[in-house]
Amino acid sequence: MTLPQLPLRVPPALGRAGGALLVLLALSVTVYVLFYVAPGDPARLACGERCNPVQVAQVREQLGLDAPVTVQYLHFLQGLFTGRDYSGGAGLVLHCDAPCLGFSYQNDRQVTELLLDRLPATLSLALGALVIWLVVGVGTGLLSALRRGGITERALTVLTLGATGTPVFVLGLLLLMAVCAYLQWLPFPTYVPLGEDPEQWAWNLLLPWITLGVFESAKYARLTRSSTLETLAEDHIRTFRAYGVGERAIITRHAVRGAVAPVIALSAVDFGTMIGGAVLTESLFGIPGLGKTLIDGVRVVDLPVVVGVVLVIGAAVVVAGAVADLLYALADRRVALA
Repeated sequence: MTLPQLPLRVPPALGRAGGALLVLLALSVTVYVLFYVAPGDPARLACGERCNPVQVAQVREQLGLDAPVTVQYLHFLQGLFTGRDYSGGAGLVLHCDAPCLGFSYQNDRQVTELLLDRLPATLSLALGALVIWLVVGVGTGLLSALRRGGITERALTVLTLGATGTPVFVLGLLLLMAVCAYLQWLPFPTYVPLGEDPEQWAWNLLLPWITLGVFESAKYARLTRSSTLETLAEDHIRTFRAYGVGERAIITRHAVRGAVAPVIALSAVDFGTMIGGAVLTESLFGIPGLGKTLIDGVRVVDLPVVVGVVLVIGAAVVVAGAVADLLYALADRRVALA
């Protein structure tokens, strides 16, 4: 008797992880082609504008840019997963541990070490802004939906539209002038690492947190309001009301959970994007994070640093997208991962 063969089913989480790895691989190919294969001399870009032809030739040899393009990419990919060795000239070999994002000759440092030094500042900014936009945005959206048609909703709508239409750098400048220059409630922000002085770390990041948090909270207020109203109009909510379930229980146990699910998913994506996307805020407040590092790398044409930051930003967005799908499914059981 022949038993029927059951179709092989891949666990959703495993399939999502495999898809994320494929996207990351495609991202590495795209970044390498754009920066190392596109017209231009990557050796000169990596060495810097002040390098003479002899120094450029040395950098080309040290980075292995004189090899075929396929070999160059395989070495690049090898560095990401297992590390790689660079020629330091005069027989010297420089080892770069995985994940190796290259060597910055202008900073005389491995790009991975440089970005790891800058990552805590960006994470500090992103985490604080995340808390603010969730508290303010979700709270405003829920209140607006539950007070639909009243003066509270109209006032919150005006505030939301105002926050949406104000560019982040304008909001930051207004806060600096009002709080630091005119009122003098706070000194002009200067980033202090958390490990050195937690209190000064928080005070110096307060204005950047408010700037990013208020700007992002407007989007979450609109999303929460629309999701809440949509959930309250569903059939099972009307059934609960018909059976005499109290309005407070309906809102807290059913409506809020369904409305907050897309907010949680979007927060994961926005947090991943902000890992390298808070360029204006970091530059405005002088925060030595990944965004400011990217701007500095572009200004001095430091190719390895630019490539490294772009890869980190892309990887953060891809991973955040996968996490967002998982969080959405956990928050709303009606959603199944494909």
